[in-house]
Amino acid sequence: MSMKTNKSYAKRLKVTKTGKLIARKTGQNHFNSKESSKERFQKGRNSEFHMSNKERSRFLVNIK
Repeated sequence: MSMKTNKSYAKRLKVTKTGKLIARKTGQNHFNSKESSKERFQKGRNSEFHMSNKERSRFLVNIK
């Protein structure tokens, strides 16, 4: 039986054309009222997500 992609994990990531993984930083969804507008804007951005090849082959089997 072949390995399957971990769907819950894959839904949180986006793979770019060059193969980089983009993900949202953790803990940025709420409790932003006391922060400046600059900080709130930056929290909405996504950042590059680093994975080793071993983890990538384990969780993202069918995603190139």
